[in-house]
Amino acid sequence: MIYVKNYFLNIIAPILVMVLLSLPLSSCSSTMPNWMDAEASKKRLEENKNKGKVQGKVQDTFKLFGGESNDDAGAKIGVNALLWRATLDTISFMPLDNADPFGGIITTEWYIDPSNQNERFKITVYILDTRLRADAVKVSIFRQIKENGEWVNTSVNKDTAQKLENQILTSARIMRQSRVN
Repeated sequence: MIYVKNYFLNIIAPILVMVLLSLPLSSCSSTMPNWMDAEASKKRLEENKNKGKVQGKVQDTFKLFGGESNDDAGAKIGVNALLWRATLDTISFMPLDNADPFGGIITTEWYIDPSNQNERFKITVYILDTRLRADAVKVSIFRQIKENGEWVNTSVNKDTAQKLENQILTSARIMRQSRVN
């Protein structure tokens, strides 16, 4: 009897403990959630690229061109669509350098007015909110003048940026009014 008891404690018990402990661990690997699997994630990324779906996480999305709410119809942006459209319309005379609808940043290239070849401007517009509000638009204007063949940074009147912000807001309000009517 003593032999059976020692045999169980020395040989069987450790094997039984190892088997019982390995069962939960072995089941973890086979039930890994799909979102944690790197290969499945790569496949989903490729499928989304092939379908033309927008990449990235967006807090609040608004349709760029309106229409019914269908996930596969139209492009979506992460900022107020009216402010986005009004900004693009307002600065349309300048060539665009970058337009990021998810971050809400529109940057132009340097623009030289044909009537004054010694001065150039660059504009960056930040759309800061998904709502149509006065503080949802911030405009930064950069100005350079040509001195001795080199472009030199100069200051811009603060009223200029404020006037451009007001023009964007006015255009967005007019677009909203036309949608309501």
